[in-house]
Amino acid sequence: MRRVQPGDMILLVSDKDRKCYIRTIEPGRKLETHRGFITHDDLIGQPFGLQIRTHLGFPYFLLTPTTEELIRHIKRRSQIIFPKDAGYIIMKLGIKPGSKVIEAGIGSGGLCVALATMVGDAGHVFSYEVREDMQHMALQNLARVNLTDRVTCKLRDINVGFDEIDVDAVFLDVSTPQRFLDQARVALRGGGVLGCIVPTVNQLTEIVEALVSHPGYGFVEVDELLLRSFKTLPSRVRPEDQMVGHTGYLIFARAVIQVGYDPNKVMSVSNDVAQG
Repeated sequence: MRRVQPGDMILLVSDKDRKCYIRTIEPGRKLETHRGFITHDDLIGQPFGLQIRTHLGFPYFLLTPTTEELIRHIKRRSQIIFPKDAGYIIMKLGIKPGSKVIEAGIGSGGLCVALATMVGDAGHVFSYEVREDMQHMALQNLARVNLTDRVTCKLRDINVGFDEIDVDAVFLDVSTPQRFLDQARVALRGGGVLGCIVPTVNQLTEIVEALVSHPGYGFVEVDELLLRSFKTLPSRVRPEDQMVGHTGYLIFARAVIQVGYDPNKVMSVSNDVAQG
């Protein structure tokens, strides 16, 4: 039976209103809730799954937070990629332990947490961001879940390309992903996967047109995921009144080499034009 130890990340959640708190256990600290407090010292040594009570007597369950819960409750200044999309993105990109993946647009770090969790200690995530404040927040969120060793963050415009080559996947969370298809193709290994997310149909049309006409990509796919949860009261099981509907269009393509196409030569010409 696993018990709470100092340094563990825990989830306290009420089964009444699902209000939850995610904290890292530190001896001497106190967790304040709207229904009383619980000291970290009282949690150390307790088995996960136990129902505990605040000093006012209100019950919470002591659990281990899942990746989905970590992403939903991440500190953020911008819209995050929702867990419903993050899981699908990971599957479509083929991310597994040992994968090397580039992410452009780290935002608050939600997807980066999911990617870093999946690549394991043998893999790595290379994340590019142009806003220093966003990168700083993302690094804080990664440190909170002890994943900084699996991520290299770079504060840089991706117009000049990526430092890495032969990566398994590239994910572009930027407003105009069609501008960076050459850069992504140079970084991808043959057969690797490109992924993008855009919020509007106008952007979707532009990236699809660019991908279909690009000789370095094939097998273009577009998906949109809708998530509907249900109330779980046995006497009236039914859909929730609200649902997580449109969050973004997901676009995927495979890196291919059509006859006469040299991704490195194309990127070299693009750099010359940009500098000239």
